[in-house]
Formats: sequence, C-alpha cells, structure tokens
Amino acid sequence: QVHLVESGGGLVQPGGSLRLSCVASGRIFSIDAMGWYRQAPGKERELVAAITTGGSPNYADSVKGRFTISRDNAKDTVSLQMNKLKPEDTAVYYCNALLIPLYSAGAVNYWGQGTQVTVSS
Repeated sequence: QVHLVESGGGLVQPGGSLRLSCVASGRIFSIDAMGWYRQAPGKERELVAAITTGGSPNYADSVKGRFTISRDNAKDTVSLQMNKLKPEDTAVYYCNALLIPLYSAGAVNYWGQGTQVTVSS
C-alpha cells in the first residue's frame, strides 16, 4: 500500500502565508514527479505546481511569484510555501505523486486525501 498524507491547510487572511506538506509512505520503489493540485467549489481540479526528481519546478500562471514548491527526495516529501494568499486561492489542495510501487511493472499516479485552504478576512 502507498499513502500520501497532506498537512498544513487552514484559514488565513488575504496577504497571509501557509505551508503545505505531503509525505509519501508505504511500499515505494521510486518517485518521479510530485506536485500540488487544487479544486475550488464548482470548478475542475487544476495543477498548482509540480516538481521533478531533479528539482525543476513548474507553476500555474496564477501562483507564479507567490508559491514555491520544494521536495526532499530522501524523505519522500513535497512542500508548497504559499505567500501573498488571495481569496481566489481558496480550495481543497491535493498532493500528487507519480511513483513506482514495489513489485509494480510501471508508474502509478497517487493522490492524497486533500487539505482545505481558506483565504478570507
């Protein structure tokens, strides 16, 4: 079994900051890309940021300059530092990892359970 567990969501005022973290655990052979997605009420899930094993990041235009993604390959973790938060950042944020489980023939896409981020005064 493989699990992705997120932490760090919550309520914050506009202009504030939050840091999300996600740890992958279980029978994992290797992890490829990791990232964060979000889904607001009535909207489709969208990519926020992703990062390769080598540390190359990719961001949605809406968060460039405000969010920073990072990962620790030794600890199988990915984090998202969110600064200058806006009300439109309000959503459920999901951790994502493309990884190869032990004894698996190929890579599988895994999701965390999601963590709520609410930006409101």
